[in-house]
Amino acid sequence: MKGDRVEIVVDAGDTTRTYEVVASRAGRRVETAVRRGVVEVSEVTRSGTVVRTARFMANRVLALVEQPVPREDASEAETRPLREDPKS
Repeated sequence: MKGDRVEIVVDAGDTTRTYEVVASRAGRRVETAVRRGVVEVSEVTRSGTVVRTARFMANRVLALVEQPVPREDASEAETRPLREDPKS
């Protein structure tokens, strides 16, 4: 969903570097995968097409922080009853 983002903190020798991958448009999402010692963070469209990818060596990644955008309808679903009682 637009606004979802992943922050990656990488060891760069004597310092650390922080990178961000953000879902920049509506309908896009950010996916993470760890394969063969490589961390991949990709921005993906609804149809599954990869827009851009960031790759990092897994042994250099210090932190991987996923920050989803709060969904508005999730709070409404908790307060609303699932269905009305037919007896009342």
